[in-house]
Amino acid sequence: MTSLPSHEIISSSLLSSVKNVAVLAGGWSGEREVSLSSGQGIYDALQQSGKYKQVTLIDVKMDLPQLLKDLTAAKPDVIVNALHGIGGEDGVIQGVLEMLNLPYTHSGVEGSVLGMDKVASRILFVHAGIPVPTWELCTPEKLLSGHRPFPFPWVVKPRADGSSLGVSLVKTPEDVTAFCSDWCYGPEVLVETYIKGKELETAVFEGQSWGTLEVRPHAEFFDYTSKYTPGAAEHVMPADIPADVYQRVGLFAEKAYTALGCRGVARVEFIYDEQAKEVYLLELNSQPGFTSISLVPEAARYNGLSYLDVIEKMMESALQHFQEDHHRGTLVQVAPVGEEVNSASGEKGSNESRRKKSSEGDAH
Repeated sequence: MTSLPSHEIISSSLLSSVKNVAVLAGGWSGEREVSLSSGQGIYDALQQSGKYKQVTLIDVKMDLPQLLKDLTAAKPDVIVNALHGIGGEDGVIQGVLEMLNLPYTHSGVEGSVLGMDKVASRILFVHAGIPVPTWELCTPEKLLSGHRPFPFPWVVKPRADGSSLGVSLVKTPEDVTAFCSDWCYGPEVLVETYIKGKELETAVFEGQSWGTLEVRPHAEFFDYTSKYTPGAAEHVMPADIPADVYQRVGLFAEKAYTALGCRGVARVEFIYDEQAKEVYLLELNSQPGFTSISLVPEAARYNGLSYLDVIEKMMESALQHFQEDHHRGTLVQVAPVGEEVNSASGEKGSNESRRKKSSEGDAH
């Protein structure tokens, strides 16, 4: 069992100031339904806790003016980002929230961009000394013309998408034709050699592994259906692997998290080749799901943390990073409508109270 810090890591001083929480869910990616499920679960947990004055669930669409209206009405002290996929975990919504100067959970712009891009992230993983499967970036047209990057079988996947969307197991030339004819995930295809082994998932929070879980799909391949269909896969926590391999996986997960500059909670996927006794990193998910069968809450439960505990840890992390960014002067603070901000101190207040303080200072 992984040793975790005590629950005191949830800073009462930071969370006690939180009255309003906004949960972002939905989005416009292929993972919209998963995101809505994650968001509803998070909203219900926060609402039922009775700790917060207002919890608002916002269904995000590709409509920035509406999002700004929703956020203005919600007046959030912190945002729980439950968006997945394109627009939600690729730096887009993170950039919007940075411009609005709002604290939000999970990774920032850089970590989100790198986590979503399987090519950029793999380059960084290899640089950090973490093994990855042999891979090549191709186009459907090149594969249809007869190009074979390495012998079958392969795993093919989009360069930038999540939750196993578009991931297929390719064993024959006929499979190549079939998947290329249905391909709708952009101009590029990431092709990697298929490694038969144990599917492993490691949750990482603020650079520390929460332990590794083994996924045993009932189907031949751990695809989108296996991930999000109740009963489609068995989860074993902790993973049934040798102790030295378990430790290696945890260290690789922590190194991967650091290499991409992640924040908050992330999930790292591995495959363990039992014959070769080798571990390969498949990808890092900077915005893991929080559905009823998601893996991060399950890993946290094994360590004695409730679903609500994990959400509040993410909120505390968001507030802590927001505070640190301001301390370093990396953000320009923008006050809500009707408020001004002292650029030197970051102190907020109404226009009237600011003028009053100024006049008092002049009097002295």
